[in-house]
Amino acid sequence: MLQNILFIFGVGFFVANMKVFADLIKFKLRKKTALLIWNNPKPRFYGFSLGLGVVLGILIAFKWFIQGQLLSQLFGEIMMFVYYGYTFPLSTRISRGFYADGIWSDTSFMRWAQISAVSWREREAVTLVLISKLRQVARPLNVPGDFYGEARRLLLDRVKTHDIHLGGTGINLGSRQETDVV
Repeated sequence: MLQNILFIFGVGFFVANMKVFADLIKFKLRKKTALLIWNNPKPRFYGFSLGLGVVLGILIAFKWFIQGQLLSQLFGEIMMFVYYGYTFPLSTRISRGFYADGIWSDTSFMRWAQISAVSWREREAVTLVLISKLRQVARPLNVPGDFYGEARRLLLDRVKTHDIHLGGTGINLGSRQETDVV
């Protein structure tokens, strides 16, 4: 029973690993077109995740060398080890910000044409909130304070060149310009 549960976890982590590897490849290709990017600070539980990777590595070594289990029986643990030990730390190296074809938010990449609304939250950190046309999903992008003005200018330029068409929210009576939203 436990082997089956670990195998299911392994399949889930395999999918997560493939998504991160795909994002890393997309980032490498897209990096040449960067307009305004910055390195994200390490996530809150970054050290814990690395520690979990080390523990999983020790567990795999124990089960393989001491208990004599086959690597095929350790699929779930190996996929979790790959995620916490390699793909998660590598994913933190993806630079967030503005690229020629869109914005890489804190969660994923969004092309200019997909953005239907933007909003700024100015609390302890400045956050650009992007709303997708395809799915009504809000994607945050934490913008460092020294990039705030440049980020607003880039958004304004994209609205003026009609790369972004901001629909806004509520009733549109035609009295508000798209550039006023940015």
